[in-house]
Amino acid sequence: MATQTQNKAVHLEDNILTNLESDLALELLRVVEAAAIASAREMGTGDRKKADHVATETMRRVMDTVPMRGTIVIGEGERDEAPMLYIGEKVGRAPVEGFTYPEVDIAVDPLEGTNLCATGAPGSICVLAASERGGLLHAPDCYMEKIVVGPACKGAVDLDAPTAVNLKMIAKALRRDVEDLVIIVLDRPRHETLINDIRRAGARIKLIGDGDLAPGIAAAVNGTGVHAVMGTGGAPEGVITAAAMRCLNGYMVGRLTGYTDEQRERMTQYGISDVKKTYTAEELAPGKNIIFAATGVTEGSLLQGVRFFGEGVRTSSIVMKMASRKIRFVEGIHLEQNKEFAVRF
Repeated sequence: MATQTQNKAVHLEDNILTNLESDLALELLRVVEAAAIASAREMGTGDRKKADHVATETMRRVMDTVPMRGTIVIGEGERDEAPMLYIGEKVGRAPVEGFTYPEVDIAVDPLEGTNLCATGAPGSICVLAASERGGLLHAPDCYMEKIVVGPACKGAVDLDAPTAVNLKMIAKALRRDVEDLVIIVLDRPRHETLINDIRRAGARIKLIGDGDLAPGIAAAVNGTGVHAVMGTGGAPEGVITAAAMRCLNGYMVGRLTGYTDEQRERMTQYGISDVKKTYTAEELAPGKNIIFAATGVTEGSLLQGVRFFGEGVRTSSIVMKMASRKIRFVEGIHLEQNKEFAVRF
């Protein structure tokens, strides 16, 4: 009899957690939607700092209405460097007696592609990832060498392999010629050799000015026209990309680089013992209950940008839950209060 009662209690607890995760995913979607709308109002103004500021401020304000006990593990910096969404900051709605809120680690990039938003260029998004405690690597704010590919290319790429070899392996996995591949690379002087190697191998390159997170997500979705992302970008963004790969069944390898002596000394606090280790997505984002949410700010290969019309705003988002294997592309229409309106398709 006691065993049956215990089983019922466990089953009830599982159902409660499932409902909480489902509700939390929609709540976090609300967070990135609000941040995207706020930053989109600064699109094309040329003021990247203001665009980033309003996105961060809005994300924090809305996050504090979400029923959770959240801790920022990847954010804008330490407390003395960033007034909002700093590493270690606690976020979430104040607890209500009788309710238990889930404890979650959160990685945020309030405005990925600040320059893109400021200039009106495509590819800017507001994004976050969440997991149970310990489910996201606490990456320092340094750089990460990375290769991001889709599900068909699992295990096909190696950071230590020549670029031409990686391209041949990607092409083979996708059953196409190297010449058919489109590789996303950040347009930076540090990538001069990589760009030359890709061109010499025969693949096509799409150079981007900022933000390799959104293209990384696109690489794991068939039909976007993006086959891989290569090069060195931000390590925090690399962890968020890894969370997306876990949800999308994509593949990624990454290795920390460009860190200072001070960052290296502090890596043990993040649980990093081998600074030369090559990580997979499963190691960068080992959580079992990962939630990922992103909303487009400007047009991209995966998400449309924020669109304003007379009666409100339209947003394009993706929200994913790894545990339940649910991926939703969400078109949101946010109508202004106390206004006559007509919903547009």
